Amino acid sequence: MPATAAASASAFLFLSPPRRRTHLKPKPRATATGTSTPSLSEQLEPFSRTLLRDKPTPAPAADRPTPEPTWVNPSRPKPNVLSLNRHRRRTPSSHPSSAPLQPLLRAIRALPEDADLAATLDTFFPEGSPPSPSDALLLLNYLHPSWRKSLSLLGWLRALPDGAFPLDTIFFNVALKSLRAARQWPHAERLALDMLDAGVPLDNITYSTLITAARRCRQFSKAVEWFERMYAADGVLPDEVTYSAVLDVYAQLAMKEEVLALFDRARGSGWKPDHVAFAVLAKMFGEAGDYDGIQFVFKEMREVGLKPNIFVYNALLEALGKTRKPGLARNLFEEMTAEGVEPNARTLTALAKIYGRARWGRDALQLWNQMREKKLPVDNILCNTLLSMCADVGLVAEAEQLFNEMKDPDCSDVPKPDKWSYTAMINIYGSDGEADRALQLFAEMVEAGIEPNIMSYTIVIQCLGKAQRIRHAVEVLEDGLKRGLKPDDRLCGCLLSVVALSSGEDIDVVLASLEKVNKNLVKLIRMLGDAQVGVDDIKSELKGVLNAAAPEVRRPYCNCLIDICQNHGLPSQRAREVFHLAQTYGLYSKLHTREDEEWSLDLRSLSIGAAKTAFDDWLQTISDRLVQQKALPQSFSVYTGSSTHKFAQGLATAFAAHLEQLAVPFHPSESHVGSFISSRDDLVSWLQMSSSSTAIAGQLDIVAMGLAA
Repeated sequence: MPATAAASASAFLFLSPPRRRTHLKPKPRATATGTSTPSLSEQLEPFSRTLLRDKPTPAPAADRPTPEPTWVNPSRPKPNVLSLNRHRRRTPSSHPSSAPLQPLLRAIRALPEDADLAATLDTFFPEGSPPSPSDALLLLNYLHPSWRKSLSLLGWLRALPDGAFPLDTIFFNVALKSLRAARQWPHAERLALDMLDAGVPLDNITYSTLITAARRCRQFSKAVEWFERMYAADGVLPDEVTYSAVLDVYAQLAMKEEVLALFDRARGSGWKPDHVAFAVLAKMFGEAGDYDGIQFVFKEMREVGLKPNIFVYNALLEALGKTRKPGLARNLFEEMTAEGVEPNARTLTALAKIYGRARWGRDALQLWNQMREKKLPVDNILCNTLLSMCADVGLVAEAEQLFNEMKDPDCSDVPKPDKWSYTAMINIYGSDGEADRALQLFAEMVEAGIEPNIMSYTIVIQCLGKAQRIRHAVEVLEDGLKRGLKPDDRLCGCLLSVVALSSGEDIDVVLASLEKVNKNLVKLIRMLGDAQVGVDDIKSELKGVLNAAAPEVRRPYCNCLIDICQNHGLPSQRAREVFHLAQTYGLYSKLHTREDEEWSLDLRSLSIGAAKTAFDDWLQTISDRLVQQKALPQSFSVYTGSSTHKFAQGLATAFAAHLEQLAVPFHPSESHVGSFISSRDDLVSWLQMSSSSTAIAGQLDIVAMGLAA
């Protein structure tokens, strides 16, 4: 080839890209000797692919290796984005820079929890060679789960000679977080005060840690105090964590005005509330039953561009459950579903509790059917709550259906029954008077290897006692004691009620079992039956029994003791003595209500025997005022409850029989179910007639005694 032709060929290669080849590989040019020598164009072709364009031209397909086929699972396709899950945080001891500290970390780990680290640290860091700030932070982070060792390390650092180790705020903050995690508020506050005394500045993290630590330890007043200090400090401003924590503190203290004032002030400073802050507001307004406040929360969320999520709705529903606002809860749930927010198990649990407490049987059944149709998520807590709801509203068949599904191995979407599930079903049968079925289910629970809890034993014993199967109740108790059952105050109260329901030889059998559990209760019962024992001795023994019992069982104890006095023919004055002593201790403080036009007596929290005693004592008080010629109201009313519930014990029925026996002029109210009313004229007339009859009876007794003499 001439030189000019070769030059033009090479110039062409550098000025224009190579033409696309139609064959897979260039065929080597054959020579006489059988070997191939590449031409100049072939030698320059790789350079042309990289020099002619800004980006490399891909090599021909024939030059690229063909990848092996990869099998892809069609049911789990490869995600088109990287996983959003955060990587697991590396522990301080596994940090690369902590390798030189590993011997020290092992030595500290081997020390007891409350050991002083000074000797170990002095050995590892001799005098004149203090740890570097990064090493000190690594050690503090490593000791985070052990607040005592964290304080010991911080104390050792502070004890170093002046200038040997500069202690900045960050070291105190790490120690404060360790104390917050351990809920050690006194130590946390003391450390913060030491910072102030030592001149160490408190920054935003310090104040936020202190405020959240006080909140976790329910030291709400301290949280407010440190928040006020934070505002008074120069150059320190709250962040979103601090605002949310302080809002919750104010809400816990029922400081509604302070909550709203802080919310407005924070919003004015540019703070954008998150779902946590709005949940705090929602909970506060929900517990107050303030529907306008709830709408205010939704309005503010729309203004900041947030939609109420399931967390906010759950906080509202749980708060409404505490205030017994079933109507608001139902409206809120309907609004939630209309907004497209899918309820979870916690939502349904809160709603089931609300309906159960309000005894809204129709709405509870509707919720149940809705859950069945939509196959909403359920867990053990929700199922057990639904069973308890069925017990509250008397839905026995629905409870049995749910419980059978929980036991069915084919129902994989329903959790298996636990001890609380069995206890709820036993409670349903016990409340319905089905003693045999309750006892059978209790035996099934034991055979299934599920250990009954104290509530299971209490419900079964109470059910058998109401069915007058006293010996079976005692056998269940004795079996529980052999299994290691540790009776509590509620079980003792249950045994007291069984004593009140017993008769004949069964009384001694129950008392013998009760004596194994609580000797003082049996001693008190025997003292009540002894006419020679004075009221002062009764008072002393009753006071000791009540002081040893939990506050929530003290009134039931007195109810059962009064029932025992009335049912077993104890001295006639004993029931009223116990009632008066209970009044002295404040256990029956809200029974009477006196207004100018009406006096009322609320018996709904009393047993049948205690209700009769309270009513008789009330009549005696009215009679005394009549004798003293003091003013009386125009009407009198007594509240016993409607007793319309399927599982009600029938206080209204028993009280009506007591009124009929005494011939007292009280009659059922037409406007208020479960109440009895009487006018002043009718009651005064009856009292005067009763007084005359009593006086005549007393005179006849005197005459009879004289004739006998």
